[in-house]
Amino acid sequence: MNILTSSGSQPAGARPSIFPSESRLPFLLTTAVFFIWGMSNNLTDILVQQFRKSFELNLVQAQLVQTAVFLAYAAMAIPAAVLMRRFGYKAGLLVGLIVFGIGTLLFWPAAILGQYLPFLIALFVVGSGSSILETAANPLIARFGAPATSEQRLNFAQAFNPPGTITGVLIGTWFIFSGVEKTPLEIAAMKAQGVYSSYLHSEISRVVPTYVALGAGVLLLAALIGIARFPAILDSTELGTFSDRLAYSPRRNSFERLIHNPRLMSAVIAQFFYVGAQVSTWSTFIPYMKAYTAVTDKTAGYFLTGTLVALAIGRIVSTALMRFINPERMMGIYAIVNVALLVFGIARPGMSGSCTILMTSFFMSVMYPTIFALGVRDLGEDTKLGSSFLVISIIGGAIFPPLTGAIARATGDIALGYILPLAGYIVVAVYAFLAPYIGRGLRAGNS
Repeated sequence: MNILTSSGSQPAGARPSIFPSESRLPFLLTTAVFFIWGMSNNLTDILVQQFRKSFELNLVQAQLVQTAVFLAYAAMAIPAAVLMRRFGYKAGLLVGLIVFGIGTLLFWPAAILGQYLPFLIALFVVGSGSSILETAANPLIARFGAPATSEQRLNFAQAFNPPGTITGVLIGTWFIFSGVEKTPLEIAAMKAQGVYSSYLHSEISRVVPTYVALGAGVLLLAALIGIARFPAILDSTELGTFSDRLAYSPRRNSFERLIHNPRLMSAVIAQFFYVGAQVSTWSTFIPYMKAYTAVTDKTAGYFLTGTLVALAIGRIVSTALMRFINPERMMGIYAIVNVALLVFGIARPGMSGSCTILMTSFFMSVMYPTIFALGVRDLGEDTKLGSSFLVISIIGGAIFPPLTGAIARATGDIALGYILPLAGYIVVAVYAFLAPYIGRGLRAGNS
């Protein structure tokens, strides 16, 4: 099978290919970005615990790690879209990687200062880079071939995100956690000897080698993307001269057109509920296991790693199945399965309930990339700006977890907290089955 160009042109009557045949290097380099931000996303889970210990924070203060990252996503998505509208997808990838890399390198001076706020600033910069990358990489992968296979192509690229998250958790566990846990008596003795503050600073400094190494790898990837030749149709800015690009700002009618686009806005709503359900499912998992089983923290952590493995397997298997099953229908079936699994986990808390909740990760695997691809389909010149709306919807991951905890606290039952992510999957199921009919009369955007 021969795909003539990465824009999706092909011999008459040929079945569209998932992968571009003439732009494999740019495609693979863009796919590597998904692995990189996967590592960063779950390293923050390690940082919450490490900073809680190193700076002697309460849990609310420690969770500001996640707040810094999610605020950056919400703040930078539209500026990222403006950047790509001016200078193209490749520029978006390069700026995102450079900003991301700078953020990781800022961990070094933050550790020297030994204060919590500089780390939060560094994390905001890292989150800003991630936001730019996600705004650029998702629609770019979707457009790296025939529109008919955009969901399959994006699910393939997103399959590299879970291995990145697994790698991030393992690297953080091995190189950031020291394994040294001081008892209250030992802490009192160290304070009396005047050595406790130096111990805490040594714990703070453990984050530096990991993040500096990550930053070096990110900047190397930026250099490789910088010298790679992207297809002109994908790197085009549609804005003419360089001065035209500098003068560009989003037109009001672009925002109005997108806000009144039912396909995009329904995808934004579905993505908000999906990301909220995903993050709250994972963030409540260890407290759930600790409440209803006899496992240790470390064992519960390995089970949490198992959810990421299930997500990775789900992406690989489901991408292959999409050659035979309609992506929207598959997503709807998967969402219904997740509702059933969470019902069981709520009704039968314990090891069996823990295993069913773990299994939801396999079935959530297709949701984010499929919703994203459906949301930006046929947006034409509005694709970059439209993708930023979908990235902003990631803020659902900042809202659902505390609400899930509030339900658990109000009812005195952690299992009942899973009612909220269950509701999120119901919204995804409704969206999946209605998606083929939403905005059916819309005219496709200009390419």
